[in-house]
Amino acid sequence: MKKKNRKKLIAYLLLIVFSLMMLFPFYWMVRSSFMSKREIMTVPIQWLPSHVNLDNFRDAFARAPFARYFLNSVVIVLINMAGSILSSSFIAFGFARLKFRGRNIWFALLLSTMMIPQTVLMIPQFLIWQRVGAYNTFIPLTLPCFFGNAFNVFLVRQFYAGIPKDYDEAALVDGANYFTIYWKIILPMSKPVMCTVGVFTFMGTWNDFMGPLLYLDKKNLKTVSLALQNFMGQHNSEWNLLMALATVITLPMITVYFIAQRYFIEGITFSGIKG
Repeated sequence: MKKKNRKKLIAYLLLIVFSLMMLFPFYWMVRSSFMSKREIMTVPIQWLPSHVNLDNFRDAFARAPFARYFLNSVVIVLINMAGSILSSSFIAFGFARLKFRGRNIWFALLLSTMMIPQTVLMIPQFLIWQRVGAYNTFIPLTLPCFFGNAFNVFLVRQFYAGIPKDYDEAALVDGANYFTIYWKIILPMSKPVMCTVGVFTFMGTWNDFMGPLLYLDKKNLKTVSLALQNFMGQHNSEWNLLMALATVITLPMITVYFIAQRYFIEGITFSGIKG
């Protein structure tokens, strides 16, 4: 075997081993979700359930109104995805395609906000939202997405910078304004990076625990991450039910990633081509 092929084989074997290590917790969660509590604790380890048992899912959903919690999470996620895609694309268009005084300084200031720890802002933001009467509503969890996120703006700007400006110049000659260029030319060409922003926003919002914990106190407003934590506190020994709920909560993220995988990878790749 040639030295080059031997290196490739070793690299592939290492990748397979590390992939299996990363996937093992997910396998354990899914496997446990179909088992009884006794089967989970069996020694020696039982690697597969004796039969497909859906009772864990039915029992878990019967203990709490998880259908309502799923609906709450879906509503927040959809609003945040729409807000993040619109705001980041619009702001990034200005930084990437327009020339104005102080553009680089403003962009640097925007990026500097990523260095501020979120824990520093929690109490001031909570007091502001409480003062304006937005406590126990979805407003604190959704409205900020319509004002841009520094990382998303940076990602989209990098993608826009790789689009030739000949499109803009041709459209201006034909009498189009900059909003028309943004809406009808640049945005339709930006599906990969828009999918990337959407996937990041979906994952961040779906997994968000601290935000709902701070702003949502009513039971009918809880999200799945917050409801799962509360369920763990009440049923911490019923691992079969916890694994069933964790599996159901994880499936939407996996589904969204695989649906948008091609655009997601393309958006990440092309966003780093040109600065």
